[in-house]
Amino acid sequence: MGSDEGRLRERKIGFLGGGNMAEALIRGLLQGGAVGAGQVRTSDLKSERLAYLRERYGIETTQDNDALCQWADVLVIAVKPQIVDRVLAPISAGLGSTDVVISVAAGVPIDAIEARLPEGARVIRSMPNTAAIALAGATAIAAGSHATSDDIEIARTLFQAVGRVVVLDESLLDAVTGLSGSGPAYVMLMIEALADGGVKVGLGRDAALLLAAQTVYGAAKLQLETGEHPGRLKDMVTSPGGTAIAGLHTLEAGGLRRTLIDAVEAASNRSAELGAQMAQKLRRSGG
Repeated sequence: MGSDEGRLRERKIGFLGGGNMAEALIRGLLQGGAVGAGQVRTSDLKSERLAYLRERYGIETTQDNDALCQWADVLVIAVKPQIVDRVLAPISAGLGSTDVVISVAAGVPIDAIEARLPEGARVIRSMPNTAAIALAGATAIAAGSHATSDDIEIARTLFQAVGRVVVLDESLLDAVTGLSGSGPAYVMLMIEALADGGVKVGLGRDAALLLAAQTVYGAAKLQLETGEHPGRLKDMVTSPGGTAIAGLHTLEAGGLRRTLIDAVEAASNRSAELGAQMAQKLRRSGG
């Protein structure tokens, strides 16, 4: 076991909410051996969801958020942003001074979470993406005002169980949302379009979709494993007067590069707008 995984070996990890992201993290942690099933518990309002998680992963579950909070020393807030305020207030008294609170609630700022927890609460905010469900996620984490370097490493280890992690200032999380948070939707659109292109030139739908998806996966894996600039890897495929340069010319003429840049910027700006609305709502409800 690596030293990073060892950071979680003695920890009790509680998931406040048992939805898809919580399940992805549980599966990644257990499959990777970072923790044992006895170190993980989940709470949720839906008894059928808890029964599924209990049967599938062998973990303990509860509908008592307060009991979960008192048991855990790493508490993952994995509920919808709209109900964070309602969920945090009743459990704050159960948090200890050594507990780490990790939020995956999109758009909820750190100061809003800290304001609903005891003074000095150690909060980490995260922005994962849906690819975490396939254990291939991209996650950014940001530290609250009282979080320690060890707390950051605990959060990093947690999200490394479902993919790759970067540590950033909270001010950059809107940019992360625009790029990797929303990015899977852009890539799915590209996969669909590539498959449509394959169908247009004679491939069957199933073969075209498999080839398109595997091509995107393989290209991304090649860049991550080699660390080469994508332009250099592109040039490796592009021979003089060949097929790739003909296709690339069409993409450049269609403005693909600019369109993707604009998409990231538009999504980042929208994330900032939604975050400001959420912060205002939480300030009003917090009194």
